[in-house]
Amino acid sequence: MRELVQEYYGRTLQSSGDLKTSACCDTTEVPEWLRPLLVNIHPEVTARYYGCGLVCPALLEGCRVLDLGCGSGRDAYALAQLVGVRGEVIGVDMTPEQLEIAERHRTFHAERFGFANVTFREGYIEQLDDLELEPASFDVIVSNCVVNLSPDKDAVLRGVHRFLKPGGEFYFADVYADRRVPEALRNDPVLYGECLGGALYWNDFYRLAHRTGFADPRLVDDRQLGITDARLVERVGGLRFVSATYRLFKLDGLESACEDYGQAVIYRGSVPGHPDRFVLDKHHPIEAGRVFPVCGNTWRMLNGTRFKAHFEFIGDFSRHYGLFEGCGGELPFDLANDTRVSSSCC
Repeated sequence: MRELVQEYYGRTLQSSGDLKTSACCDTTEVPEWLRPLLVNIHPEVTARYYGCGLVCPALLEGCRVLDLGCGSGRDAYALAQLVGVRGEVIGVDMTPEQLEIAERHRTFHAERFGFANVTFREGYIEQLDDLELEPASFDVIVSNCVVNLSPDKDAVLRGVHRFLKPGGEFYFADVYADRRVPEALRNDPVLYGECLGGALYWNDFYRLAHRTGFADPRLVDDRQLGITDARLVERVGGLRFVSATYRLFKLDGLESACEDYGQAVIYRGSVPGHPDRFVLDKHHPIEAGRVFPVCGNTWRMLNGTRFKAHFEFIGDFSRHYGLFEGCGGELPFDLANDTRVSSSCC
């Protein structure tokens, strides 16, 4: 499949207009705060963009970032502006034609930004150990619609875990299916190149995350994908695909379920660009100045990462109250007739 992907993205596709699905983001979906960054990026780099989401999390100033499957470098050059002169971005891709475009415009972007903090390396995202990178050296690792193209997704996530610093995060957009993709479709060259054939069933992704050290994947946003080619519509049948952005934290102590320890946080409103609220994920829009009850995992995601200074923390782990209401998971036992239980927790 590597040869197929290299052919499709290196020679078959000449611009995002050649795609047959809506997997790649329309620039109209880009938030206002990000658009000035994209204006600074060379048009040829932007034209060869094939991502399916946004991979620019908050609070990146001074961070060291690794971009897996960087392609022509659009995200890498956007991230370069966010990490600033004290930060660094390294892009990795296996497609020489894409990397040639990214490299060709490095001087352009250094002059535009006023600093040079981006480098690119040719290699496979399943084999990060071959790239002479230092383990546990990245604050953030990103990827934009690339993990689905990998023939060894376990190796990708194991590598991500190895190269993240403690408290670091994998913030990435990718394509998922509502069920397991049949083998015939997985091996279809066009569907694979369009990021559909290699899409994981969402529940298998959670299992993959758990076994590679990421106990609690957090969904940031999602959107259903449309297929614009009538022949592909007929081929996929009832399968539905979504583009989804997740953040996975490398943290000790995270549990496989959201447990309630009576904890809460107060957001100080101090993350640049986010004075009113901080969005950890789709279910945690934390308003500034308000006491916000959280599960133990969310408490750790804020307390053990680069976000710590921007929150006040209430409580500890000394007392457990069961599953955190509304945060996922269900009590497996039927206790309806137990007089000690007055109502369900979720």
